[in-house]
Amino acid sequence: MNMPPALYSRRSFLAAAGAAAAGLTLKPAFGDSADLATLTLKEASDLLRRKVASPVDLTHACLKRIERCNNALNAFITVASEQALQSAREAEAEQRRGKWRGPLHGIPISLKDNIDTAGIRTTAASELFKDRVPTEDAEVVRRLKKAGAVLLGKTNLHEFAYGGTSDIGYFGAVHNPWALDHIAGGSSGGSAAAVAANLCYGSLGTDTGGSVRIPSSYCGVVGFKPTYGRVSLRGVIPLSWTLDHVGPICRRAEDAALMLAAIAGYDQLDPASADVPVADYAGASTRETSTLRLGIPRSPFFENLSPEVARAVEEAIAVLQKLSNRVTEVTLPQTFPLFLPIIGSEAYAYHSKWITESPNRYQPFTRDRIIQLGADVKASDYAEALHRTYLLRRAIVRTFSDVDLLITPTMPLPPETFAESKNFDRFGIQNTSPFDVLGLPTISLPCGFTNSGLPIGLQISGAPFAEATVLLLARAYERATEWHTKHAQIASA
Repeated sequence: MNMPPALYSRRSFLAAAGAAAAGLTLKPAFGDSADLATLTLKEASDLLRRKVASPVDLTHACLKRIERCNNALNAFITVASEQALQSAREAEAEQRRGKWRGPLHGIPISLKDNIDTAGIRTTAASELFKDRVPTEDAEVVRRLKKAGAVLLGKTNLHEFAYGGTSDIGYFGAVHNPWALDHIAGGSSGGSAAAVAANLCYGSLGTDTGGSVRIPSSYCGVVGFKPTYGRVSLRGVIPLSWTLDHVGPICRRAEDAALMLAAIAGYDQLDPASADVPVADYAGASTRETSTLRLGIPRSPFFENLSPEVARAVEEAIAVLQKLSNRVTEVTLPQTFPLFLPIIGSEAYAYHSKWITESPNRYQPFTRDRIIQLGADVKASDYAEALHRTYLLRRAIVRTFSDVDLLITPTMPLPPETFAESKNFDRFGIQNTSPFDVLGLPTISLPCGFTNSGLPIGLQISGAPFAEATVLLLARAYERATEWHTKHAQIASA
């Protein structure tokens, strides 16, 4: 499963780009665009800023990768080639006139296909919505367009975001770029696979029980779920109004910061949106990591771990211990008894009309899950779970009087094969769903690989609206390690 060698190494490409920016005359360093596609979002943005490459160059590079790899990965449901190239040409024209919208200007990205896009179908990977074309953009899409991002298309997912494997949906399963017979994780599996396989520079996913962080861990990329209310949900097909989050999936923590900066902020038309000032996520923090106090919640997050995951995470904690002030063990409240009645009730409320009128337009697993988890939940149980969730979101602030950040494994087990994934629900969201109930900002980033070469993820979580602190430690961990520099190599590439 090796890719043919690129015409230029990534290091020589960046060196050539730097020399070109200094005014030297060089042969173009991106002969077949292979090197362009492997750049991080920040690196690609820097090339645009220095006029070494253009938005059209980047877009062509990504479209070529999609053409070569998507049949194997099934990461994209819809590829909007013509719209993307038109947007890239417009961005290039603006940049030639000296108009610079910021670091996302001219950068090709993708969106999970449960985020509304005007004029481009939004299907939620379901037959029910296979021909659904919204007339308005979701608020996060509007903000990305304002920032100048180029939309390549819509990525595949677990149907209606109601699962963690991305192998159930009308458009077929998403395959893991590191091993095509393994799941990519879900529900934002297409977004994570696309980023890992260099089909785009970043993507947006949604996260209700771990759906940004699970596939990011399984695909060896960075996934960031911000604080509940930090990013608008307006125009996103809901799974659970109380638990849904929108967040970026990228190849580096720095890239996630750039995407988050573009989409974060108050939306007065979204009842879940929080009117809290947005920090400078991409800027250099004045705080030193040596001042950070780290908390380790052993139970249940370190239970049922595979030996390879346990070893990788303990090694990551050892690195973080050298970067921080101190590491102590802490206890977090139990949240799973609240998670099930909330997601079950709210998913059923959204789907009840269609599940009654058109049950056969759902995948059987999705239909059964909606009914079994939601139809019989008592109103009193739902109301109690909702009330306790609101109380916990207030009370969790006290935990951060003793620590600044929480460190856990993202997933207890490495990515499974499609056959093995039938048992995913047993432990699949034990480490991710608590942070949706608590509404805390949480990032997953690579911290190692199994003996068979499958990625392992580490979670860093912070206090409400402490995204900048989470990113500070994530970027410091990346500088201290090399796991994020590994690249998936798929057979079709």
